[in-house]
Amino acid sequence: MPALPSSVIEPVWDQFAALIPEHIDTHPLGCHNPRIPDRVVFDKLVQVLVLGAAYDKIADHTCSATTIRNRRDEWIAAGIFEALEQACLDAYDRIVGLDLADVTADGCLAKAPCGGQAAGRSPVDRGKLGTKRSLLTDGNGIPVGCVIAPGNRHDSPFLRPTLETLGRFETRLGIGFGIGLPDEITVHLDAGYDSATTRDLLDELGCQAVISQKGHPLQAGRRWVVERTHAWHTRGFKKLAICTERRTRVIAAFIALANAVIITRQLLRAAWTTHRWDTRPARQP
Repeated sequence: MPALPSSVIEPVWDQFAALIPEHIDTHPLGCHNPRIPDRVVFDKLVQVLVLGAAYDKIADHTCSATTIRNRRDEWIAAGIFEALEQACLDAYDRIVGLDLADVTADGCLAKAPCGGQAAGRSPVDRGKLGTKRSLLTDGNGIPVGCVIAPGNRHDSPFLRPTLETLGRFETRLGIGFGIGLPDEITVHLDAGYDSATTRDLLDELGCQAVISQKGHPLQAGRRWVVERTHAWHTRGFKKLAICTERRTRVIAAFIALANAVIITRQLLRAAWTTHRWDTRPARQP
């Protein structure tokens, strides 16, 4: 059984394959073993992301664990995962439209039993090692930015770098297409950000603020969408719930791949009632 429905993974793979640079064989005699097809390795990485299994458990006669890791690192060095995520965001904005006038930021802890560059002792998990994702979503819960931090760090110091990920939507010269940012942006935050420092930061960035007050229950407002996106991450991708990667750039690559899947799924759900195409699934994703 595939890790993800074909209606979701096929368009993701089509875009991913278009971003992979042509492989050049550098062996002086040109006698390397036949190269494992990129699609086989991509499917293995999706299984690692969704199932959270070790590379050795996913490897079989078609592809070894070493090949999966090496090809993953090649694609990370080429910036393919980030480019894939951006391409999905661009497509969603063209067809549905990103709501960047209302954005929401929040942190989410994940277990990191293997330690690594982004691991710290979690204060809410008996001091066990954990990592944190400071996530930014648009008004509908589409993930638009993420910052990785150790699990022992508070959310509020990472608000600035998290909001700075919106810079990806400024007009990109030379590409011919740029989403751009609205003139007024409202940032929705929970009570953990209720401080004068946060308000001063948002004033500096020219953003409006809707922040839940400490000591006052039931102040969900419009920030519930980021909690739903956190649930999509942790319930849909076991690799993000229990992070066994030690390098920050590998964690970021898996988050970008997960975001690409989430964005594609939400795009299909929105387009299912408004568009028709040859491979349109029989049921709404």
